[in-house]
Amino acid sequence: MSDEPVTVTPCEDGPLLIRGEFALVTQDGERIPPGRATVALCRCGRSAAKPFCDGSHKTAGFRAPSGQEAEPAGGAG
Repeated sequence: MSDEPVTVTPCEDGPLLIRGEFALVTQDGERIPPGRATVALCRCGRSAAKPFCDGSHKTAGFRAPSGQEAEPAGGAG
């Protein structure tokens, strides 16, 4: 087991990059093999390889901030 923390990096207008020791599972708890140590997860909803990013966000014109300018889940109150 690694001492490295798992990091999630939202890429501007692109996927979520997941790095570190992590497990992907379906909502039923079944493991999804990531295939590598760093994965890009789809945020645009257009990927044919969900939950992984396949670059579809580029042709779809997906727009999303990369970091602190994003509003936290649940809104401002």
